[in-house]
Amino acid sequence: MQRTFLLLLIVAASCKQSGPAAGPASSTAFPGNIRWIDLSYTFDSTTLYWPNNTKPYVHSTDAAGVTAKGYYYSSYTLCTPEHGGTHLDAPIHFAEKHLSVDQIPLQSLTGNAIVVDISGYALSNHDYLLSIEDLKRWEQDNGRISDSTIVLVRTGFGQFYPNRERYFGTSKTGTAALTEMHFPGIDPLAAEWLVKERKVKAVGLDTPSLDFGQSADFKTHQVLMGANVPGFENLANLDQLPAVGSYVVALPMKIGGGSGGPLRIIAAIPAY
Repeated sequence: MQRTFLLLLIVAASCKQSGPAAGPASSTAFPGNIRWIDLSYTFDSTTLYWPNNTKPYVHSTDAAGVTAKGYYYSSYTLCTPEHGGTHLDAPIHFAEKHLSVDQIPLQSLTGNAIVVDISGYALSNHDYLLSIEDLKRWEQDNGRISDSTIVLVRTGFGQFYPNRERYFGTSKTGTAALTEMHFPGIDPLAAEWLVKERKVKAVGLDTPSLDFGQSADFKTHQVLMGANVPGFENLANLDQLPAVGSYVVALPMKIGGGSGGPLRIIAAIPAY
């Protein structure tokens, strides 16, 4: 069903109406059975950043109102750390001379996706790590993870966003918070298995980091980024996606030389 759905999506995005009743050349006919799910949080004053990000999100007004010529005009200045809210980790974030945000090929940011739900474990153990065994159990129920799949991990922590204390495990910020964070992540061995045994193209989850809160070496980041596999962090609405059958489009702000950036990520699923 996943391949059929993807084919419908591609065909729908490329075909145009023809014949006497054809509409504008730019119109696109999408099948009526596709539903888009937004996996991104809004960037605003509630956006959560890594505790040692000293510069907060700033959205300042340069102009907003009716001009002397009678028309409305608004313009704002945005200032934000690369890694906060729903964002992308580029390989260069943890792997020297690897891909920066602007260098990641689009095929690594779009494609068929699966959701591995470990919320039953993670919500009762906030230091839980997605394991190879979890992935193999998923395959027993859903089939082998295909090469070039986008793997999304649902821990259930999305329900806590943007409550910093519940989401990070501590209300503290700065370096004092770093040893007190408790949230689930991905075992480095599982990350290595996904890279070597399943050749995944990207990995994302609904927590602040691919590594769990108590990680001191960010080994999961090192494994994924070292293989030029980008990461998606602080994802929203993973509970609305099926285990299989979704198609993800994850487009970050194209920051030259960036180690990461704000991410608008969406998923298409069958509406039936």
